[in-house]
This record gives sequence, C-alpha cells and structure tokens, in this order.
Amino acid sequence: MIATETDAYQESFNQFQTDQSSTAPAWLTALRQAAMERFTELGIPTKRIEDWRFTSVKPLATKPYQNVQSISLANGDAEELLQRAKLDESFHRLVFVNGHHVPQWSSQHELPAGVVIENLASSIRDGSRDLQGRLGLETSDEAAAFVALNSAFVNDGAVVDIPEGVVLDRPIHLIFVSVEDGHTVCHPRNLIRLGKGSGAAVIETYLGREGDGYFTNAITQIELDEKADLDHHKLQHEQTESLHIASTYIDQKDSSQFRSHYFSFGSLLARNEINCMLDGEEIVSTLNGLYMPTGEQLMDCRTRIDHARPNCNTYELYKGILDDRARGVFNGKIFVHQDAQKTDAKQSNQALLLSDDAVVNTKPQLEIYADDVKCTHGATIGELDENALYYLRSRGIAAPLARKMLIFAFANDVVQGVEIPAVRQHLETILLSSHGLPDV
Repeated sequence: MIATETDAYQESFNQFQTDQSSTAPAWLTALRQAAMERFTELGIPTKRIEDWRFTSVKPLATKPYQNVQSISLANGDAEELLQRAKLDESFHRLVFVNGHHVPQWSSQHELPAGVVIENLASSIRDGSRDLQGRLGLETSDEAAAFVALNSAFVNDGAVVDIPEGVVLDRPIHLIFVSVEDGHTVCHPRNLIRLGKGSGAAVIETYLGREGDGYFTNAITQIELDEKADLDHHKLQHEQTESLHIASTYIDQKDSSQFRSHYFSFGSLLARNEINCMLDGEEIVSTLNGLYMPTGEQLMDCRTRIDHARPNCNTYELYKGILDDRARGVFNGKIFVHQDAQKTDAKQSNQALLLSDDAVVNTKPQLEIYADDVKCTHGATIGELDENALYYLRSRGIAAPLARKMLIFAFANDVVQGVEIPAVRQHLETILLSSHGLPDV
C-alpha cells in the first residue's frame, strides 16, 4: 500500500478511538469516524486550492504529530507558562495542557444562577447538554480539512453557557498550553452560547514551550441569541517552531453584538479564520486584528462575513506589521445576500513593512446581491514614513525609539479597541518591547 500524507493521523486516530471506546457515546464515535473519513478524503490542503494559494502548510502539517492521551505536570514547564499567560486573578479561568483540562489550575468565582463554565470532556461524560448537534460542523468545503480533523479528535475544550438576561461582571479566560516533547497535536473545541439579552467577555490564550514544533488545531463555535453581547479576544503566542490553525464560527440573531479582537505574535505558521453569519436584523459585528510576524514566520488571517438579513452593520480593521523575511496573508470576504437590504459594511486592511524582504498578500472581497447597501473595502501597504522619522529625530529622539513610536502609533488604534485593562496593558507591553516580540 502506498503511504499517504494522512497515514500518521489515521494511525493516531485508530488508537484514539480504541482508547475512547469504553466511555464515548455512540453518536460521538460515529461523528468522529465520519469526520476522519472526510479528512482523509480531502487530504492536507495544497496551494492549488484558492483559499490556500499563499499558504503552503504541507511542510509542517505532514509531520508525524501524535495525539497526547495523558499529560504530566511534574517538570514545571506548564506551570511556568501558565504564570506567564495569566492576565488577572479576578478572571474566571479554564486551563488546558496539551488539550486536556487541568482542574487544579482552573478557577471560578461566584457565578449567577444557570451560568456554566466547564470543560467539554466533562459535558460529554455527563451527557446533560445538547452536544450532538453543536459538534457536528459542516465540512463540505474543500478547504475545510482541518475542521474535519478537529471533529475526528474532538474531546476537550471549553463550554460556556450564559442564560437569558445574565451579564457576567468578570471575563472568562481560556488558556491553552503545549509542553510535551516531540511532535504533538491537540484539537481544542470551544462552545460558547449566550442567551437572549446576556453578555460576557471571553479571552483565548495559546502558548507553548520552545523546542520541537507542535500543532494546535482549534475551533471555537459561538452562538448569540437576540440582544446578546460578546467581547471575544484571542491572543496567539505559540512558540516559534509550531503550527497553529484555528477557525471561529459565529451565529448571530436579532440585535446581537459581537466584537472580535485577534492578536497574532507567535508560531512559525499561523492561520486564523473567522466566519460570521448575521442571521437576524439590527446586528452589529466588529472584527479587529493585529498580526506581527518576524523572522521566517507566516501569518494568514481570513475573515468571512455573511449578511443574510436586512439592517445590519459590520466594521472590520486588520493591521499587519512585518519584519525580516516574514510573510502575511489577509483575505476578507463580505457576502451581502439578496434579502440583506440596508446593509452597512466597512472593511480595511493595512500592512506596514519594516524590511525589504517582508511580503504581504492582501485580498479584500465584496460580493453583493442586494441593491440598497453601503459597502466599502480597501487595502494599503507601506513603509515607515521617513519624514515622520526625520521629524522625531530632529526633536532629539533616538532612531530606534522614533521607529518604535511610529510602529506603536500604527498598531494603537487596534489595541485601544480592547476595553479590558489587563488585556490592553499586555498588548501595549508587547508593542513596546525592545525587539517587537512578545514577552508574555
């Protein structure tokens, strides 16, 4: 038999299914099997697929990654990373190491009645939540191989349920740490649901130990009922030899509000997709992002917004700061469906190149099937303004500091959109660090 690029995943999956056979419900075993068959059918994406045209994932994705069935916390590396990842002790916190929940490092303060913040594996064991329909993501798209792979290995992650009318007064911090030796992979699946008129802030942080490259393949699913309000932050600090692929799916109903704040600093190759379905009227969605690759890093940011109903507003601003031989990709798609009259959609992508060898590929897209809309998109790519540098130096400011001030000013409007002080201060520290790299 000829070996294929998915064989290592298949072997790991067979062992995973065997290990899970005594505890997994029948529906989950079947879901995993169908998803693995779909992943095998699709294979690792190539640059021949339009959505992967600028991102060659094969050199990393075809390594013999192994799924981690159990974890050891004895060497202290995970705890050290946890201390670096913490933002505020007052936050509710769920901690995962190599994809497995660590109860002793997680903490919850007093919660309003009906609020659930727990890990997915516990929810599966309890069988008390409607997980079957929520975990069965559609993977018909030829570019969705990694969605299928996540479903094949789905086991743990965060489950957040906020009932109708409840507004949490503390953010929920989800921390994902990778520390195992060798090429390992984890597949977090996060389910976030806000009831009618409820509100919350959620932060996802991803980071790992330097050494052998690992693979994080994460999915977050968000459901917002009428008038729900979610502030969602993602901080990607993976180590510099790792592969990070993630997708976030948002389903919004009438008068809900969603704000996404994405910040990417780590990983050798990071690809983040955000897919918003505006399935109601009077919806507001805001997508802000900042990616800062250096060295040989590649960061691929993709967003898709579907305006399915009338009278909705979306605002999108993504900025990239690229140095050395780094590469960046931005692809923002806005689809205005035929019934989505009175749509107001604005999209902007701006990139700052700090090196002659840095490259960015940007592709803003609008597809409009309604006639009463206001839609704009644009992209700019440039360098630091020499006149501005000269002005600052003429005022006695040293060249390195002047350069840093201009970089900070370029990124600051994205950072200032973050309303949680601990998160904003964390980001400002990164921007002001001596080499422009995160010190989490």
